[in-house]
Amino acid sequence: MQILTVGERALLVELDDLDSVLALASALRAQPPAGVLECLPGARTVLLHCDLDRTTLRAVADAVRGMGSTARPEPPSEVVEILACYDGPDIDDVLTSTGMTRNELIGWHTRTEWQVAFCGFAPGFGYLVTPHALSIPRRSTPRTSVPAGSIGLAGEFSGVYPRASPGGWQLIGRTTATLFDLDADPPALLRPGVGVRFVDCR
Repeated sequence: MQILTVGERALLVELDDLDSVLALASALRAQPPAGVLECLPGARTVLLHCDLDRTTLRAVADAVRGMGSTARPEPPSEVVEILACYDGPDIDDVLTSTGMTRNELIGWHTRTEWQVAFCGFAPGFGYLVTPHALSIPRRSTPRTSVPAGSIGLAGEFSGVYPRASPGGWQLIGRTTATLFDLDADPPALLRPGVGVRFVDCR
C-alpha cells in the first residue's frame, strides 16, 4: 500500500490488485474514518476526499493503513436486477472463445453474483466483477458506436453501456434499464459496492 497526497484535500491509496481495492473500499464504506467525504475506487487505487475541518490527511492516512491489513470484501448491501436479452452481435464469438453453448453462457452470466468494483469510461458505466470470471478478449477492432443498454464482456469484467458510445467490448446482450438519469437520486443505477443480478428475458 502506498498513500499519496492529491491536492490539499484528498489522498490516493495505491494497491497491488483489484481484490485489495475491493476489500479496502468495502471497509471504508462500512466504517469511514472521521472526515472522509467520499471514497472512489479504481482498478488499483482508492481516492479519498477529506473534510479538513474535521480531520487531517495524516490522520486519514493512518486510519487507512490500520484497516488495510485486516480489510475483507463484504457482500453488497444492495442488489440491482437487470433484465437482459442475450442476443448480442458478438455472442457467437464469445461462445467460440470459451467453448460454451449459448445456454451455458447465459446460465453463467445470470447465475453469477456480480458486483460493481468501480465506475468510469462514461457516467453510469460500472465495471462488474465476480469470483467466477471468464477471461474474454476485447474486440480486435472497436466499434465507433455501441448502442445504449448493450451488455458486454472484456477481460474479467462485465458491463452495461449507459449511452451510445464507442467501445471494444464483446457484446452478448442488451437491456432497456436506465443506467444513468440526472433526475434520479442517485443518478447512477450502478455504483461501487452495489451487487448486480442479470435476469434472462426469455
